[in-house]
Amino acid sequence: MARPQIYPKADAKSQWFQTRYPGATMNANVGVIHTTEGTDWPSYGGGASAPTLTAKPDFKAKKLLFRQHFPIDKSARALVNLRGGTETNTLNAFQIELTGTCDPSTHAKWTKAGYAHIYWPEAPDWALRGLGELFAWLDKEHGIPLKCSVKFLPYPKSYGSAGGQRLSARAWQGYYGWLGHQHVPENSHGDPGNFPIAKVLAYAKGTTPPKTPTPSKPTSRIAALSSAVKPGGRHSQVRDLQQLLIKAGYGPIKGAVTDFYGVNTQGAVARFHDRNPKYKSIGLVRDPRIGPSGFVALQKMAGRR
Repeated sequence: MARPQIYPKADAKSQWFQTRYPGATMNANVGVIHTTEGTDWPSYGGGASAPTLTAKPDFKAKKLLFRQHFPIDKSARALVNLRGGTETNTLNAFQIELTGTCDPSTHAKWTKAGYAHIYWPEAPDWALRGLGELFAWLDKEHGIPLKCSVKFLPYPKSYGSAGGQRLSARAWQGYYGWLGHQHVPENSHGDPGNFPIAKVLAYAKGTTPPKTPTPSKPTSRIAALSSAVKPGGRHSQVRDLQQLLIKAGYGPIKGAVTDFYGVNTQGAVARFHDRNPKYKSIGLVRDPRIGPSGFVALQKMAGRR
């Protein structure tokens, strides 16, 4: 009997990308949780960096709205998947992006500005119940186990791999259950922070959820620039660069966020240099390449410490 490929509560028309990006056929047995770091439906570059599903809160109705982008058993595209390296997108991974943030500084900024949003480490119970229903359906129809054996670190400690949370290629290949973007090899992103996975799994199982622990105090998260981050290149840190540019007021960046340093990202970097000429390469009228010192300055402008 064929397994159902569309979540019954999902809109599979508004942003359906399967026709443009057919992907690889697989049998989903692991779930990867992301956060969008935005408050609206992302464009995903027309599907180039889309997950399987996106969940967006409807605050008035106190429920989650879902948009599905690919069938459950087709590979999504929200992870870094290096050619010749560890299979990530294509290794039986169902992926969900949660609209909102895992970043405490972004949460504070949006709260101050009056933006309605979910800070996922402290998500309301109605949102966690909505995810629990999805997880229960995925367990029943696709066998993604309602278990998690990894620790979700708070953002920004979860960024990169210094926190020890990133799985090895072998551990990733043998993992079944739920984890976050912060755990996937070949990736550097720290979402979804200290996500309350135990609560979601409890709701999915119909048991009493545990109390939410007190959030950990944020730590320093100024990151060094990778030499691979350059115009025309691809690198996971480009996504971070794009988000920083947008947060600091140098956006919008059409098609963001992706790992590709394209013309739109170059234009935003050039705008950054126009306003901060001391970080510009000497002799260039228009400088589209971010440098190490400029990248540090940009992070501080976006609120990092």
